[in-house]
Amino acid sequence: MRLLFALPGFHRYDRGAEVALLSVADALARTGDDVMVMGAGAARAGTAYDFHSVGAIRRERFERFPFFPVLRNETAWEDASFVPGLLAAYRPGDYDAVVTCSFPFTHWALRRPARARPLQIFVTQNGDWPAYASNSEYRSFRCDGLVCTNPDFFERNREQWRCALVPNGVDLDRFVPGVAERERFGLPADKPIVLMVSAFIETKRVLDGIRAVSQLDDAYLVVAGDGPLRDEGEALAADLLPGRFKRLSLAASDMPALYRSADAFLHLSLLESFGNVFIEAWASGLPVIGHDSERLRWILGDSGEFLCDTEDQRALVAMLRAALARGREREGQPHGIERFSWATVADQYRDFITGLVAERRSVS
Repeated sequence: MRLLFALPGFHRYDRGAEVALLSVADALARTGDDVMVMGAGAARAGTAYDFHSVGAIRRERFERFPFFPVLRNETAWEDASFVPGLLAAYRPGDYDAVVTCSFPFTHWALRRPARARPLQIFVTQNGDWPAYASNSEYRSFRCDGLVCTNPDFFERNREQWRCALVPNGVDLDRFVPGVAERERFGLPADKPIVLMVSAFIETKRVLDGIRAVSQLDDAYLVVAGDGPLRDEGEALAADLLPGRFKRLSLAASDMPALYRSADAFLHLSLLESFGNVFIEAWASGLPVIGHDSERLRWILGDSGEFLCDTEDQRALVAMLRAALARGREREGQPHGIERFSWATVADQYRDFITGLVAERRSVS
């Protein structure tokens, strides 16, 4: 198959959506598909796919811009700035299918009129509301295939769109239990470490994590992430966790070692579309504390023993204590994680898209 993956953040950020779609693109390219990736970053060595850099203004530049429908947040502004370069580089006839999770501007650009327009595959990495909402710009949403990253999205959309239920994955060669490398990150050797891998935005509830960890006498909180609430978070940590907090911004290559350097993983988003960080932490042997939901239990299975109502601070603090008491696994692949290998996930993408391509050819 000839595939295009397009997203402004490709090769510029290593957050959930970027990591997931690039991992799928790389796995597909390594097993024979012709894959092009377009993003705003620079080319990286060692990728199996081809990469074309498309200019876009960084989302951080838009944090103080006004937000309103269509331009609802800083990532939407970034998405809009990505489109001129994308349109200049995009040749619809070169691909059997195009894949994105960015709506509306990248989605609109990939759907531009063309005599031989490829199949439009939308992935619900950032939510499924474009697929079902009927207000404002969401009325313009169309796709030939919808990849749903959890069962809720699949059930909600299966009647309207051609859907496949496909989880995200994890690199099981990199995210493994092992020896901590705390000195490398400037972390204390004598304190239990709670790790959050979260953007400093409202929905990730990092500030609630700071408040919860402050109730533990000796725990040290590390947050790997950035975002508009970074200054507020650091100020709160200085007040509640003096000497027991560090914020890091790391390259993706450093993340496996950071996970192995922690004792427990905390993520407080109430309802992630999937949450790659959950399975990265699980694969690294960490106990996972998160908000109890059917969706997260579908992901973690029997490893969801430390889920709770995270809006109840007393329950959250108790679960943090229990998770730290258990500590991390130091060797061996955690049971059940193998179903999330990127090779397995990419096979599901290929099966879904090749089926759609075959259907189109059969009626043309």
